[in-house]
Amino acid sequence: MVGSSHEALHRVFQKDPALLTRAFQKVLHVPFPEPRDFAVLNADLTEIEPVERRVDTLMRVETDDGAYLLVVESQGKKDEKKRGSWPYYLAYLYEKYHCEPVLVVITQNSATARWAAQPIRRGLPGWDSLTVRPLVIGPDNVPVIASEREAERDVPLAVLSAMTHGRGAKAAAILEPLALALRTVDGESAAVFGQLIESCLGDPLAKDLWRDLMSEIRYFFNNPVAEKVREEGRVEGRAEDRSEITLEILEWRGIPVTGAVRERVLACTDLEQLKIWSQRAIHVARAEDLFTEGCG
Repeated sequence: MVGSSHEALHRVFQKDPALLTRAFQKVLHVPFPEPRDFAVLNADLTEIEPVERRVDTLMRVETDDGAYLLVVESQGKKDEKKRGSWPYYLAYLYEKYHCEPVLVVITQNSATARWAAQPIRRGLPGWDSLTVRPLVIGPDNVPVIASEREAERDVPLAVLSAMTHGRGAKAAAILEPLALALRTVDGESAAVFGQLIESCLGDPLAKDLWRDLMSEIRYFFNNPVAEKVREEGRVEGRAEDRSEITLEILEWRGIPVTGAVRERVLACTDLEQLKIWSQRAIHVARAEDLFTEGCG
């Protein structure tokens, strides 16, 4: 059970190591060789002295250009002690494994991201003996994936999007399309991703909405009828889900839903129309505005 956003933010890369190299390309825009193999390593860097030093996640990546160590640190707030620990981690790991270490910091906070991205310089002014330049993944560079189609193309990246934006106002726009996209992966992965996302949501109302969505996902995978819907891709089942989620978003936002609105949404079987309404539900001021072109 993942109990905190700190743990979840780096554990997602243990679940899908390839996500980290995609983050290099799609989020950080840093070239990284195509990986051939991954191995999650022991994160304990403690030496004989009784001083515990532990990174959050450590992975070895084999590429055609050689091996790299990916050091992932989850950072909730500014911590000046890290500016001493991070250079130590990299120097120790290079000496131990004799391959290049790469430091990646992931955070849900923009101010922490800016702080973490500052180079760490050690040595004489103008003549650094050591320079550490962390690569930072955070809400300012991770895209908001609010489209079901886009989420289905890369579910782990959509999960990362939900996690990094989980404490901000953009979280609501991500949850509903991501919940639908999770149905395209296996049940075990959907459950793990769902738990990681819940740990990163700061708003109690967002947590409640996500738990409702995950209840539907668990039913979807465990119920034989729902499994048939998944395998055959029946539009009716997806339309019913979409209409119910549209109403849940309005209720979560505190928007009153009249009987007429509820009846019209639940009666609709046009999946494309329901997609439009569910996207509008994130922004409209009145439930009736769902049906007004140009709203939201």
